[in-house]
Amino acid sequence: MADTAEITRHAGIEAPSGPVPKPGLGEPFSPALDGSARREIELAFPVKGSKLSGARYYGRSLWGQTAKVTAQLPDGRVMNYFFKAASEGTLGATAKRMITAEISGLDAIRSISPSFVPEAHGWGSYWDHDAESATYFLLTSFREIGIQPPVPHTFAAELAHLHKISVSPTGAFGFHEAPCHATIPYTVIKWQSSWTTLFRDILAHTILLSQKQHEEHESYDGFQKTGNLILDKVIPRLLGPLEGKIKPCLIHGDLWDENTATDAVTGESFVFDPMAFYAHNEYEIGNWRAARHRLSRKEYVDEYKRYFPPDEPVEEWDDRNLLYSLRFDLAAAVLIPGSNLREIVGSNMKTLCNKYFKEELRAVVW
Repeated sequence: MADTAEITRHAGIEAPSGPVPKPGLGEPFSPALDGSARREIELAFPVKGSKLSGARYYGRSLWGQTAKVTAQLPDGRVMNYFFKAASEGTLGATAKRMITAEISGLDAIRSISPSFVPEAHGWGSYWDHDAESATYFLLTSFREIGIQPPVPHTFAAELAHLHKISVSPTGAFGFHEAPCHATIPYTVIKWQSSWTTLFRDILAHTILLSQKQHEEHESYDGFQKTGNLILDKVIPRLLGPLEGKIKPCLIHGDLWDENTATDAVTGESFVFDPMAFYAHNEYEIGNWRAARHRLSRKEYVDEYKRYFPPDEPVEEWDDRNLLYSLRFDLAAAVLIPGSNLREIVGSNMKTLCNKYFKEELRAVVW
């Protein structure tokens, strides 16, 4: 049973308990065995001359297909790889962006913490004759998934290590390629000297996406006005004091239970499927506020804060965490229409506005 403070932090809801069910091998992944797909996959193998000898579904992706593919190397050895595909037929131009952005994120993280992510070997595309569209794919080293999420102390130590030793190549916040949160490209993520400005752009973009889904909804005006208070008042109030005092840290950008794991062979913690960019390290933990995640349990947050203590003012850490959670929860609301996540975000925005700008909030009726 979670303690009272933890339940309060999650709006009265407890985080799930127990590990995520372990993924297993599924049916043969027939698309990879098609002539054109086979040819392109073999070209992407890191050892030239390798031949595709098998492919089976492995794990899951909410927006694509994932598989374990097996290659026979020229010297007769057998090597396994992880394969992920996104179809242009269902995702449009976003399919290619998702694949290339993930590769860029994996490469960036691996350059700093080599064991913390699978090694990206390459990407490509093939023509899906059934869908009559292109399918884009990536290949990485295959790491068998053990416990998900990893145990708190080792995982928090690895994550904090990534955050601490990473150095932005430009000295700024942002990234050289716009990352994707699932099917949402964040083209607003560009190099920016001010974290306050970049985070405002990120949240404003997410609010815009949500509002487009609710143009006829009765909450539209009130949500927008409260969102504007967050953007124009709360963000400068909470993040302004950090300007010039925090360094850009490379973050995974979308950590939740099913893209963190323990390597079943080595026992190491590792992550995958990143939305990587250089940000305030505390932003990473904003996704752990939601009670839908096992990572939201107090021991994960406490262990991370032990390895990477909160920035000053420390007493505003929880408010910053709530502020950062708005982006994650609202993006999830966009991706899962009909959920109650938008209502949760609206309530959390009101909480922050009521604490810091009560008079301005009173003018917003919804």
